[in-house]
Amino acid sequence: MGNSGYIIEMKHITKRFPGLVANNDISISIRKGEIYALLGENGAGKSTLMSVLFGMYEPDEGEIYLRGEKVKITSPRHATQLGIGMVHQHFRLVSNYTAAENIILGSEPQNKLLGFIPHVDIRKANKDIAELSEKYGLRVDPEALISDMNVSACQRVEILKMLYRNAEILIFDEPTAVLTPQEIEYLLDIIRGLRDGGHTIIIITHKLEEIKSIADRCAILNRGKLIEVRDVADTSTAEMARLMVGREVSFSSEKTEAVPGDVVLKVEDLTVRSEMGYDAVKNVSFEIHSGEIFALAGVSGNGQNELADAIAGLCSVSSGRIMLNGNDITHLPIRKRIESGVAYIPEDRHNVGLVLAFDLSNNLALKQYYKDIFSHRSVIDRKAFDDNGSRLIEKYDIRSSNGCKTITGSMSGGNQQKAIIAREIELETPLIIFMQPTRGLDIGAISNIHKQIIAERDRGAAVLLISLELDEIMDCADTIGVIFDGRIEHIHKASELTVNEVGRFMAGVGDGGEST
Repeated sequence: MGNSGYIIEMKHITKRFPGLVANNDISISIRKGEIYALLGENGAGKSTLMSVLFGMYEPDEGEIYLRGEKVKITSPRHATQLGIGMVHQHFRLVSNYTAAENIILGSEPQNKLLGFIPHVDIRKANKDIAELSEKYGLRVDPEALISDMNVSACQRVEILKMLYRNAEILIFDEPTAVLTPQEIEYLLDIIRGLRDGGHTIIIITHKLEEIKSIADRCAILNRGKLIEVRDVADTSTAEMARLMVGREVSFSSEKTEAVPGDVVLKVEDLTVRSEMGYDAVKNVSFEIHSGEIFALAGVSGNGQNELADAIAGLCSVSSGRIMLNGNDITHLPIRKRIESGVAYIPEDRHNVGLVLAFDLSNNLALKQYYKDIFSHRSVIDRKAFDDNGSRLIEKYDIRSSNGCKTITGSMSGGNQQKAIIAREIELETPLIIFMQPTRGLDIGAISNIHKQIIAERDRGAAVLLISLELDEIMDCADTIGVIFDGRIEHIHKASELTVNEVGRFMAGVGDGGEST
């Protein structure tokens, strides 16, 4: 391993893309058996740097040393042979294969039929994988189909895929972005166990509390440059945030007391079926006033998606009514709802929020392209699109390599989210629904979005905020409703609830008290 004592050394790594230096002369050294965190805002270059280490990109400049030897990593397959594994933010699994089939894909255990016909030994694979999952506390049924698994089970399959290939160095890219608080605790325990078993862990994240609880050291990146490497034990989360964003970040939003006006949204006895055919939303009633942020707290999968989609018109209602400013919109088509005053920031920004193949100027005009400002006698005015695009890029700090001509699919997740929020806020509707608005975003972007949510309230909108992040709910809400198993059992003023009480309600453990 050479005399350096480091298992990985990346020296002076530079990686350029058209219009962007993603990694600018970065040098990091990682010790064997440590948990090393890469911290930075969206687009800071964290994932690019790890993609270089995993052989997905070739650096334009710089060298990589592995166990003291200089290496040129030519592909992910080569990285795997060198003992490096990576769990990507968006999992790479074949959904109609079982867990075991995914894990062995590309390195199948074979025996010979009749002594010469190669044949995959799936029984051996199932047995090996069951043993491996037992050893590392990774609960996975080798014979279950990926399409039947939830997100955290799929993630465990990805981890087993690396361990099956004897990876010694494990890279996790934003591993907790899609997990509930309980699943996050479980995953962090798994990662500690992997370290104790002799693995070296690199974790890409922007969640400061997680770094504090798990990492030994953290490298902080900002706009492609390495700012500093710190021992986590000696660095406060506030200091990490300041280094990462390059300015002081307030962890709680400055917000004045709400001054609610008339009822804007009234939901009465709403029942909504899921795509699977069961009732996902059960007889739900609540109302939101103008100038009020109503936050819906809940663990993922308790009917939040279906409720938001039903209000926005993406799925139909089985029974009950949705009233907007006194008008019944329960069965209106989507465009009519938008025109009556519903704006929607959806959870699934790729499939529902954006057309990834379109450029930014098209995406930013999606809700209004047919109106007079964008077209004359049904002929689209390209200049109006571009002017609108440039104005919103400037106003909402959307970072893109090629201005409003940037293809939206090439942008970082955080900047895609800023584009959706810009488009929806600009509609200035009486009702705006924010569904998981800061999922996968960094602390600087989160604090900006919270300011925008509060500004929407202050201009008199009724805001429905649906989030899995309890901190976000406590930070923004005027009124909190907790959804569990498709029912809203508790609605209280935010000032009357503690984080622990909301957490208990989310888990379906009530206090036995009256709900309002």
